[in-house]
Amino acid sequence: MSPRPIIAPSLLAADFARLGEEVRAVQAAGADWLHIDVMDGHFVPNITLGPDIVKALKPHATVPMDVHLMIAPVDPFLEAFIEAGADIVSVHPESGPHLNRTLKRIRQLGARAGVVF
Repeated sequence: MSPRPIIAPSLLAADFARLGEEVRAVQAAGADWLHIDVMDGHFVPNITLGPDIVKALKPHATVPMDVHLMIAPVDPFLEAFIEAGADIVSVHPESGPHLNRTLKRIRQLGARAGVVF
């Protein structure tokens, strides 16, 4: 038996003028996670959301917030996103010089914040 798929709608598809409402709507529709793409205009061409938006959305989210960091260098921003409320953090291997250190730091910060990685 294959595992049940995880449904993680992307916040990029939301109406940005109504983010809190949009988060509640996707949760009511059955979303398992909320996927948040973070882009810096350097690692990828677009610029999107930062830790302040993650923090503002956290009170509206009853499902895990899956934060996808498409930023470089990524390491200086890990703490800000985890402290803002990221439950799951994903990074690209090429977003920093030492992936092993990045992953270790994510685990350390997550444990400190009470998040299990």
